[in-house]
Amino acid sequence: MPRKIILDCDPGHDDAIAMLLAHGSPAIELLAVTTVAGNQTLDKVTRNALAVAEIANIRVPIAAGCDRPLVREREIAPSIHGDSGMDGPLLAEPTRLVEPCHAVDLIIELLMNHPPGSITLVPTGALTNIALAVRKEPRIASRVREVVLMGGGYHTGNWSAVAEFNIKIDPEAAHIVFNTPWPLTMVGLDLTHQALATPQVLARIAALDTSPARFVQELLLFFGESYRREQGFECPPVHDPCAVAYVIDPQVMTVRKAPLNVELTGTLTLGMTVADFRSPAAADCLTQVAVQLDHGYFWQMVEDALRRIGEGGR
Repeated sequence: MPRKIILDCDPGHDDAIAMLLAHGSPAIELLAVTTVAGNQTLDKVTRNALAVAEIANIRVPIAAGCDRPLVREREIAPSIHGDSGMDGPLLAEPTRLVEPCHAVDLIIELLMNHPPGSITLVPTGALTNIALAVRKEPRIASRVREVVLMGGGYHTGNWSAVAEFNIKIDPEAAHIVFNTPWPLTMVGLDLTHQALATPQVLARIAALDTSPARFVQELLLFFGESYRREQGFECPPVHDPCAVAYVIDPQVMTVRKAPLNVELTGTLTLGMTVADFRSPAAADCLTQVAVQLDHGYFWQMVEDALRRIGEGGR
């Protein structure tokens, strides 16, 4: 049976590819897309989610969530994602509206109305919506099958020397999510920096010659230039689809169980995700980190999803 997921995101170039991968994979039943401020302001990332849905005929509820972190001032990433949050391609004009409810309420509603253990949460942005949902309705913690998030890193940072963007911009929300008693897989920078969009990958996507594939190619060309300029990458790492890929087939990556937590007070380490690798994790440890990616298999998943979506959306 397909795995039911809620994709909580801040599109964002790689979030857009995560949406397409979730929509195009027969192993996933995408129940909803919820948005949170992060790569750009909430209105921009929500508009981007609607545009991606238009390109691929994604007909699931899309709800806007939190427009700022729980405690801190809002930070965005125009140096990577541009003024729109998804610069590069010409974005489709949405023909639909967002849901009238708040994303937090939609997450709670879906979890409470589906059987326990049937929905996986896949956050690929700041964890504000997820943290508020479990604070507003604590019963969802026992109903979630698993949280598979893109964020953090056990060695690597990008928004500081040791902290990843999604965690750093709302560390208090991340602390709540990491310390809630539900199974959690952190797909962090140590893994996603292996998901490079090489020239060979771009050529395979271009060969599909459909509107969604051309859209992805344009996303990756802009994203690649941003990463070369800002972070010195020869090929861009495509972060967010890695979390969706893990849900499709965990064999796409190697994971390691380890206690995880988030630093909230360090002057130099705020937002750092700390994985304790000192000894084998206890049998009741609920958290694990992604370590090694099967690069070829990952990009085959993306290519297959785009092929299934086709020209007009599946």
